Amino acid sequence: MSRNILTHKFKMLVVVGGLFLMPSYSFSQIPADSIDSEATLREVTVTSTVGNRQKVAGKGRSASIDEHLLQLSHVNMVRRGSYAWEPVVNNMATERLSTTIDGMKIFYACTDRMDPVTSYVESGNLQRISLNAGLDGNPQATGNIGGSIDLKLRKVGFGPSRQEYNANIGYEGNGHLQVYGADAAFSTQKFYSNLGVFYRHADNYKAGGHEEVEFSQFSKVNTFLNLGWKPVEDHIIEGTVIFDRATDVGYPALNMDVSDATGIITSLSYRREHLHGWFYRWETKAYYNHIKHNMDDTTRPDVLVHMDMPGKSSTVGIYSLLQGARGIHQYQLNYDAYYNTLFADMTMYVKGVAPMYMLTWPDVGTFNNSIALSDDIALATHHHLHVSAKVTWQQRRIRSDEGLRALTIYFPDMERNDTRTTGRMAVSYAYRNKDWKLAIGTGIGSRTPSVTESDGYFLNNTFDSYDYIGNPHLKNECAIELNASAEWHHGALDASIEANTFFFSNYIIGIPDSRLSPMTIGAAGVKVYQNLSDARIVNVSARLNGQILPWLRWENRISYSYGKESAGDRLPMIAPFSVTSTLKMQFTDVEAEGGVELVDRHRDYSKKYGETPTSGYAVWHLSMGYRLTLGYVVAHIHVGVENLLDKRYSTYADWNHIPQKGRNIYANFTLQL
Repeated sequence: MSRNILTHKFKMLVVVGGLFLMPSYSFSQIPADSIDSEATLREVTVTSTVGNRQKVAGKGRSASIDEHLLQLSHVNMVRRGSYAWEPVVNNMATERLSTTIDGMKIFYACTDRMDPVTSYVESGNLQRISLNAGLDGNPQATGNIGGSIDLKLRKVGFGPSRQEYNANIGYEGNGHLQVYGADAAFSTQKFYSNLGVFYRHADNYKAGGHEEVEFSQFSKVNTFLNLGWKPVEDHIIEGTVIFDRATDVGYPALNMDVSDATGIITSLSYRREHLHGWFYRWETKAYYNHIKHNMDDTTRPDVLVHMDMPGKSSTVGIYSLLQGARGIHQYQLNYDAYYNTLFADMTMYVKGVAPMYMLTWPDVGTFNNSIALSDDIALATHHHLHVSAKVTWQQRRIRSDEGLRALTIYFPDMERNDTRTTGRMAVSYAYRNKDWKLAIGTGIGSRTPSVTESDGYFLNNTFDSYDYIGNPHLKNECAIELNASAEWHHGALDASIEANTFFFSNYIIGIPDSRLSPMTIGAAGVKVYQNLSDARIVNVSARLNGQILPWLRWENRISYSYGKESAGDRLPMIAPFSVTSTLKMQFTDVEAEGGVELVDRHRDYSKKYGETPTSGYAVWHLSMGYRLTLGYVVAHIHVGVENLLDKRYSTYADWNHIPQKGRNIYANFTLQL
């Protein structure tokens, strides 16, 4: 099937989807503020900025998106350097997650996952992070076995004429990290805009014991513009433009760095409020984004074979979301479609020999369209039911003849086109009264193999030192989820415990193939992605908090995870047992906190899949913030220290055990007018 036919199919489905979701204006009005917010059973976590409110203690707007994500339950981060960490939810990484920005599908352009979607947003443009842990994803999520993350952008909205200006400066002593940011917001009854620019620069940081971690530097600039226009009451047009560019990014855990990673993200949406009858709100958004990522090793010493590894990702898409309520039901109906292209190649330079060239992502085009439905049902005063379902049709095509010929060497009977159908369903029940909330849930879903898993070609993985080849004959990976939780609140105390289990069939992972020879010098061998018959992952966490005094709160959390595959071996990248404990003090304009993170030795590491053990550790932190108001000016001053005792340590998720930062003293200042 030609590219023109795919493009024509995309246009037709967008038109059909738009007609399918076109609301009727004859319905009776149900105001949005009449909806019972208690019907939402899944977790939505608010981060640093909500409207004009801002956290006082901590790093505030100087904190990176990665640091915000680390505060959420269910979330860990894979770190290959000090920039662009990869989110992990329920001990599952990128392939089993859905990460969107305001509902927009965006795909990384690096074969080594050095540019996750979360790296293209800044704290000053972030309203909140919506996290759905497990198979009950947000409406635009696809393939979200582990969970879905949606970064909601900050939009000031309409209102009385006002202006707001913010400026912030941050500095961290370890690595000389500098953060400069400025943003402004303007709003009237008919128009709003908020725009800003953020700049970050860091040198190499030092691990515990003052050892410099080479190639851990980076520079980044991010600019954004959000616009809203209300030509007629209840009719809203909104647009977003984000430009993000990182340069001279070092990755000490890898053998290559990044000279340039650039993202352009755009969207235009139409929203209709206060509809009549079955639906009270309708939003349709069209978007386009382009990511360019250039890896090279020209700054590394003693390189036997120099390589350039550029990658490109482009996505055009649309979604149309209807929200409604009637009786005991609050529901959503969503249609979304996108077309993504991924291209990556590699050129190797050896003295005296002509450059060697290879396609690593063979210009793969993926067309995907889905329909999703969810319903929150208030069964009775204390009883709530949530159901959701989504079905997805996908066609993937290798557009490069050269890339197709290379893969057919290993898979002679493979075809250029691959068409699949996937879906997910989830049901959860919650009981709430004054002191208790009890919930149970289940879900079933599947995902298609990623482009790397199906069509990747000799991609070197420094985690286990193997070259990886995709497998176009992989089956869809499937999972069944069971989850349960209990929360208790009484007076000054609150406690909770939650657990989930994922039972996989056709689990996708790389398996060594002794018949193949690696391309990378020094590689241990070649792995080909295969389906395992089954695997399972279990996650358990508990929380106990207490308001000791009106100004003093104590928060504690423990977590444990477990993962095994069909042969009885441990799965890789499963977090060890951990405990966190924090004391928080709150006065009128002063907030402070101190705490410790205790992590057990990584006992259950996966030797079969290239893991090695990590030692346990305890890391302490302190921070304090002060809020000063002088008329129309509000100032926030934050100071703190991380890794107070200068502990040298690595987490289980630090690629190749690169050490974390040693003692790090930081300060930042934010001015709001």
